[in-house]
Amino acid sequence: MNAKLTLSFNEEVINKAKKYAEENDISLSRLIEFLLIKVTSTDYKSLEQYPIADWVHLIAEGKAEYQTRRSRKASKNEFFASKK
Repeated sequence: MNAKLTLSFNEEVINKAKKYAEENDISLSRLIEFLLIKVTSTDYKSLEQYPIADWVHLIAEGKAEYQTRRSRKASKNEFFASKK
């Protein structure tokens, strides 16, 4: 069963993804579905472990940067350092 989903992306990323999908004879919807299947079908513990990171970098604008959870102590230290 298919369901609709609305997503928002940077316009340049969308244009690059559309071009990539067209060049590979796949719809943008199926391309995104494929990527989501790959991401959710593994037991990776963080985004840095995903093998698609290199591919995403090819169609994304600039270098992909992933935000990971920091320890509470690191967050506290950063907060207090910014107040100095």
